[in-house]
Amino acid sequence: MQATPELTFRPATEADIPSLMALRQQTMTPHLQRAGAPSDDEANLARVNYKFEDALLVYDGAELVGLFKVARGATEWKLVQVQIAPARQGQGLGGRLVRGLQQEAARAGCAITLEVLKGNPARRLYERCGFAVVGENALEHQMRWQP
Repeated sequence: MQATPELTFRPATEADIPSLMALRQQTMTPHLQRAGAPSDDEANLARVNYKFEDALLVYDGAELVGLFKVARGATEWKLVQVQIAPARQGQGLGGRLVRGLQQEAARAGCAITLEVLKGNPARRLYERCGFAVVGENALEHQMRWQP
């Protein structure tokens, strides 16, 4: 992801795990519980560690405002996680991140896939950005965007 005048990015390090755990608990616990998915510390830590090498912390100045995790393959990218701090939700940050990723993916000729928990309002964001539901399982919708 490219930084914007307001947002900067930094790769996550092991020292960030406590902050990432807190962010995940704040942003995901209600959605996980509603979907019947595990929301305990062990499950959250497993998700924080999944594709950790692809994790970028999102800052507005010195303030940590989110996490953006994308696994880039040769022909398809997977949007693994987008988490925006609750105090900063509803301000367009998630949309800016997703649209920026779509611009990069289009230049690379890559589709983007993601999974979103059923009942998570983030699905509306992805639909506004042109993602379509292409499948589902008991807990999640699988979505895809094609440039």
